[in-house]
Amino acid sequence: MNFADGPFFFPVTPFHTEGPAAGGVNVELLREHVSRGLSAGPGGIFPACGTGEFHALAQSESIQVVKETVDVVAGAVPVIAGIGGPVAQAVESAKELEAAGADGFLLLPPYLVGGPQEGLRRYVESVARATDLPVIIYHRTNARFSAETVAQLLQDHTNVVGLKDGVGDVALAQQIVLAARAVREDVLFFNGLLTAEASQAAYQAIGIPLYSSAVFAAQPEIAIAFYRAYREGDTSVTERLLSEFYLPLVQLRDTTPGYAVSLIKAGNRLRGLPVGSVRPPLVDPTEDHLTRLEDLLDHGLKIAQELGQ
Repeated sequence: MNFADGPFFFPVTPFHTEGPAAGGVNVELLREHVSRGLSAGPGGIFPACGTGEFHALAQSESIQVVKETVDVVAGAVPVIAGIGGPVAQAVESAKELEAAGADGFLLLPPYLVGGPQEGLRRYVESVARATDLPVIIYHRTNARFSAETVAQLLQDHTNVVGLKDGVGDVALAQQIVLAARAVREDVLFFNGLLTAEASQAAYQAIGIPLYSSAVFAAQPEIAIAFYRAYREGDTSVTERLLSEFYLPLVQLRDTTPGYAVSLIKAGNRLRGLPVGSVRPPLVDPTEDHLTRLEDLLDHGLKIAQELGQ
């Protein structure tokens, strides 16, 4: 996959807020949201993933979200679709979205149940065998892979191309990186922790140079300012953004389960894009938290503007 030089964009999924379609996917707003993000210069776009509420979408909705994104992007940057859940659903989605023009897949964990390493290996293999497109493993929650399992998957399946770490066990992540690179040198590694900018310096040090940026979906100027400073090794800028924006955002995020998604969706509403509420079991931010979020976004944007972003 030939990603562009920019932060990765994980779009939210807008829902209608009124009328007979209330609660359903708002395709018009989705296309506007993706178009706005695309114009800001992302490295790639990941629709229907965690920030896009994959967990709360019907399979038909997640497929629709990806198809609309592919149409808007029109090949400008790679579109990596979120798939996962029940293995049969993941396989069906992979086949349909390959035909629809997706460029690859982020394979989210299986639905509800855990399994031994053999079972996790077979889960990934089922999808990898169903498509010729690149597959990125999402290492998190009930899909925690050992270094040996990752190495075996990379050895057996050339279209398994990377791993996104959402576990946060740095020692295990280091083991996985070393084991993977002993098999192939072209493996992509992503920091997938919540508000990944806050931990990226540590991940870069162990050989994980890529990271998710949920903030890009709400206020791309801030995410781009951080990304450019990170790429240039300008620690004075990254540390300022961390201390004045990202770490306060993490504190707000940690007040309520699910706020990693809810705050990003609320940020879009604050910025004039009426994307609707999050679906349950997530909840929208309280009025007090919305005020704190707006203040943070305003301050982060001011910093980005001072930096010339």
